[in-house]
Amino acid sequence: MNRIVALIVLVVILMFVGSSTLVVVDQRHMAVVYSRGGESPAVVGPGLHFKLPAPLQSALRVDTRIQTLEAANDDRYQTSDRAELLVSPLVKYRIVDPLKLFDKTDGNKQSLADRLTAFTHDALGDAIEKRTLSDALAHQADIAAGTREAMSGSAAALGVDVVDVQLVRVDIPASAAEAVYKRMAAAKAQEASAVRAEGAAEADAIKAAAQRQREAIVADGYQKAQALKGQGDAKAAEIAANAFSRDPSFYQFYQSLQAYRAVFKPGDVIVVDPDSDFFRFMRSPDGGAVSAPGAAQRKH
Repeated sequence: MNRIVALIVLVVILMFVGSSTLVVVDQRHMAVVYSRGGESPAVVGPGLHFKLPAPLQSALRVDTRIQTLEAANDDRYQTSDRAELLVSPLVKYRIVDPLKLFDKTDGNKQSLADRLTAFTHDALGDAIEKRTLSDALAHQADIAAGTREAMSGSAAALGVDVVDVQLVRVDIPASAAEAVYKRMAAAKAQEASAVRAEGAAEADAIKAAAQRQREAIVADGYQKAQALKGQGDAKAAEIAANAFSRDPSFYQFYQSLQAYRAVFKPGDVIVVDPDSDFFRFMRSPDGGAVSAPGAAQRKH
């Protein structure tokens, strides 16, 4: 009976020792095998591995999947215009270098979470304090991207790759909401006024430019019209001179008719001497003198 008990105890001891020498790592993890006191750490991948029994060697399994770190409470951040924001960030990360992680945290998960939280808070605070309140509210995606980029270097020193940073909540504290809204409304009103003034100035400039262009076009057109008119008058005079030089008497007759048209208006009463040389073409088509004593009163 004592032999059976001793045999059972021996088997249990052997099983315990044997199991402590095996390290089973699945596809979702990696393991850090290290000696007593954290000496000589080495990384092993998925599969079955052997090590010395505890406490000579131990193994720390590390999850290499994307993990999520979400803040337990909203943190307060201050913008460049001294407004406060309540922000709740969410960080997605993946452990890519288990040896670095083991060296910096000794495999303590809470230490990793605390450090990532501190990195996030510092990077997010720097990103927000560079922006005004309205800018921060309008560009949350840019702030999240800047936070991820800023904390990537610090996280890489822990063997961690920051995959994404999201801002789950961005809000104004209730105690400051009314004052903030009034300040934002005043800022928008001032911005709208500036835009209107700028638009009015541009409109005036456009109108002035259009007026100057109109005046230039009219002046240029008038100059060209006068030039063309002068050329036409000269040409007409040349043609008339050529034509009238062939028949001077006809030219005199035509000029007299033009003078009659300019002088006599419908309804006018004119007292003239019919023997006047001015009316010689009214007395005769060829302008010859015709005796007509006395004065005549004509109504045209």
